[in-house]
Amino acid sequence: MNQKRPDPDALLKSVKAEEARKAEGKLKVFFGANPGVGKTYAMLEAAHEQRRDGVDVVIGVVETHGRAETEALVNGLEVMPRHAVDYRGATLQEFDLDAALVRRPTIILIDELAHSNALGMRHAKRWQDVQELLQAGITVYTTVNVQHLESLNDVIAQITGVRVRETVPDSVLERADDVELIDLPPDDLLQRLKDGKVYVPEQIQHALHNFFAKGNLIALRELALRRTAERVDQQMEVYRRDHAVVRTWPAAETIIVCVNMKARGPRLIRAARQMAADLHAKWIAVYVQIPRHLRLSQAERDHLAQTLRLAEQLGAEVVTLSGDNVAQELLSYARNRNATKIIVGKPVRSLWKEWVFGSVVSELVHQSGEIDIYVITGEAGEGQPLVRRSLRRTSDVFGYGYALFGVLIATAVAWLMFPYFAAANLTMMYLIAVIAIAFRRGRGPSVLASILSVAFFDFFFVPPYFSFAVSDFQYLLTFGVMLVVALVISNLTVRLRQQAELARSREKRTGVLYAMSRDLATHRGTGMLAQLAAKHLRDVFDAQVAIFLADADNRVQLQRGELLFFDLDPKESGVAQWVFDHGERAGLGTDTLPGASALYLPLVGSTGPIGVVAVRPTEYSRLVNLDQLHLLESLVNQIALAIERTRLSEETQKARVRAETERMRNAILSSVSHDLRTPLATITGAASSLAEGQGELTAAAREDLARSIYREADRLDRLLKNLLDMMRIEAGAVQLSKEWHPLDEVVGAALARLEGRLRDHAVNTAFPIDLPLVLVDGVLLEQVVINLVENAVKYAPSGSAIDLSASASDREVIAEVADRGPGIPFGEEARIFDKFYRARPAREGGVGLGLTICRGIVETHGGRIWAENRSGGGAVFRFSIPLLDQPPPVETEQPEARQA
Repeated sequence: MNQKRPDPDALLKSVKAEEARKAEGKLKVFFGANPGVGKTYAMLEAAHEQRRDGVDVVIGVVETHGRAETEALVNGLEVMPRHAVDYRGATLQEFDLDAALVRRPTIILIDELAHSNALGMRHAKRWQDVQELLQAGITVYTTVNVQHLESLNDVIAQITGVRVRETVPDSVLERADDVELIDLPPDDLLQRLKDGKVYVPEQIQHALHNFFAKGNLIALRELALRRTAERVDQQMEVYRRDHAVVRTWPAAETIIVCVNMKARGPRLIRAARQMAADLHAKWIAVYVQIPRHLRLSQAERDHLAQTLRLAEQLGAEVVTLSGDNVAQELLSYARNRNATKIIVGKPVRSLWKEWVFGSVVSELVHQSGEIDIYVITGEAGEGQPLVRRSLRRTSDVFGYGYALFGVLIATAVAWLMFPYFAAANLTMMYLIAVIAIAFRRGRGPSVLASILSVAFFDFFFVPPYFSFAVSDFQYLLTFGVMLVVALVISNLTVRLRQQAELARSREKRTGVLYAMSRDLATHRGTGMLAQLAAKHLRDVFDAQVAIFLADADNRVQLQRGELLFFDLDPKESGVAQWVFDHGERAGLGTDTLPGASALYLPLVGSTGPIGVVAVRPTEYSRLVNLDQLHLLESLVNQIALAIERTRLSEETQKARVRAETERMRNAILSSVSHDLRTPLATITGAASSLAEGQGELTAAAREDLARSIYREADRLDRLLKNLLDMMRIEAGAVQLSKEWHPLDEVVGAALARLEGRLRDHAVNTAFPIDLPLVLVDGVLLEQVVINLVENAVKYAPSGSAIDLSASASDREVIAEVADRGPGIPFGEEARIFDKFYRARPAREGGVGLGLTICRGIVETHGGRIWAENRSGGGAVFRFSIPLLDQPPPVETEQPEARQA
């Protein structure tokens, strides 16, 4: 096997990726063409095999669909309880992600990867749950059908007439460490369906005449087999790259056709297309740009662009390479793509030209090794160049004058050196002049300089002097060598100059792409991205730009902006709509709607077309140039991806808001309904007892019932007050009425209001005598203290003490409320301030808003609030009030400590 040393950078990148993957769990996908082929059955069998080997395997979620053989395999495996979710009056059983993360098995089985979770769950899709499990280091076995792949959604709809709503991004399948194809012939699957092993009997006939039609099953099976084969091919390519295998492995046919500006280019393209169709092979049209191609005529550029456009239209992948040697670049690329065949045109040069200048075909044949070379002949005249280069002048008259002047300068310097140096050394001055002229003025002036250098050297420095006669015939050899060396050096210098121009062209292209990608990555919003895109396209192509984006009805709408508009009539808008509908470019310079005033290109994202870009250049040649056209396409692709990324981000944010809203609604209904029912039941019972038993109840009993009504009504009042306070805080409607207050008086007022609730607890307070006044809203701060003390009462056992204290520094006053309850679970210290969150069930219930209200009021004052576990058991809640202003002086009658 032919191998070479791996590229260090690629190897380092591969090692880093492998290290990152080691920390994650492995993903194994059981992949099938249709429901009922046995994916879940195969997954369960693999799980039993792992369990027999001593691996910790659990079932996260498996859907048996009533199949007896599948249900039998569930036995013997640990099954995790589902998470019940209330949704529109029904109870849904969903996969419990948090329980799985706590259980942390080695392998977990997650059936139906494309499943959509119920609203209120952490993730909208089950594949997102799987990603979190993998990040936690848990290996996942899962199942998915080919119709659920996002990229095949339109294809599946066209084949089956059914639009699949639950899809999985292709990247999830590509990320899988192992994909096992579960295949079953269509006839066998239909028999399973008829035997009732796929669906229940009442669904069988409907399935047979719809999704499970035999033609659909055959097409879906082909898609599944093709997708699996593509994955295997990608694995082979990764192996070849990682192990630096340069030899072609002909596992699948790949054809490369080499095109240039010759007239036979279209014939080569059509021949390659026919061969690819016969072999069912992938084919690639490759153009190798060498330095001298930078000076192609406009006719040659136009012909080359038309040839490559023909290749695209016939379904080829079009690639442009750059280098000095066509054969070497072509073979290197062919081996990199694992190509098996290369198609080139028959050479038309004479034999002596091939012997002197070399032949691309000859180099390919001798160096191709295991790659087959196909040489295609053309019709008469097809191999000839479109323009006779020998008659084309590449330099102006000033360049030839520059050459003459340069040789005269070299002669003057050599004349000054002549008395002191041998004649052979004087030739160096002429060679230096030839190099300078070749680098500055090109091939023509450098050739003239080479000839003039020999002539001037003979005239001035070879006896007889000032004559072209030669007395010593040995000088003829000197003249010949001098001329050859000068011509070779001039040619090498010209090639170096052309390579420098090619490098500058690449650098400019890279710079443009980088500048646009940087700007698009650092800005958000569709309108802003459209403006930035228009600015870059206008600057690079000196053109007017219009951008159309599709609306919900797939109708393109022109985006308005300072840089985003040129006059468009209805026909031009129709061109934009056609480009969006067909996903092909059209308009100026194309074969489709060429009468349009602009070139229209589709904005294609990963999920399909999202819009259209229209470019109207001031010079038509700016878009006919092949390099410029490829650069435009690259920029348009970047624009499409940036706009799609922004739209997906916006949609994700909206989905997150919807999910959070639904979760909040469910939490409010769950909490409030329970906390409303309990006091209302008490009030209703006590009131009915009072109404029905007036003559039978004693005074003490009536008083006890009245107090129950009062107590529960007060509880309802606090509940509604908390809800209203939370709404005011979230709406930013809290208005502070700040005054200077002693903190101990605020605490004392709060404790006085809670006297009844504190009857089973001892309250200890400790406030320093020199505690400064605080500038606060006394009513709101009192509510903070009430909520914190009520929270302590809910969790602290009867008879335990509740401690309140405060301290001061130069910048803030810190107050704390401490209890001897069960404390706060580890890691939940910050979450307990979230809405409707309760770390542990309280004895007296509650909605879970009290601490959230405390945080809102304290932060509105510019302070902070936090919670910690208390030494010896219990929890302590602290909040701070900043000392921003100097409090007014307070005269105290007696300097004694204040006790609340």
